[in-house]
Amino acid sequence: MKNLTFETALEKLETIIKELENGETPLEDAIKKYTEAMNLVKLCEEKLDKATKQVNKIVNEDGSVKDFKETEEKE
Repeated sequence: MKNLTFETALEKLETIIKELENGETPLEDAIKKYTEAMNLVKLCEEKLDKATKQVNKIVNEDGSVKDFKETEEKE
């Protein structure tokens, strides 16, 4: 499951949600689907966190990379 892209994981999650919302899924299957959905949520959160960390990097003029920190402007 770790090899899934964010988009694929999200699509699978949406499919599971629709299946569970229709109310026709037997209890045993619903529990399995719920567990799979929670694993997909965790995977998506990890991928979003990783992407956020990558986006929040600044490349300096000398090519070094540092974390972006928002500074408050003093008026």
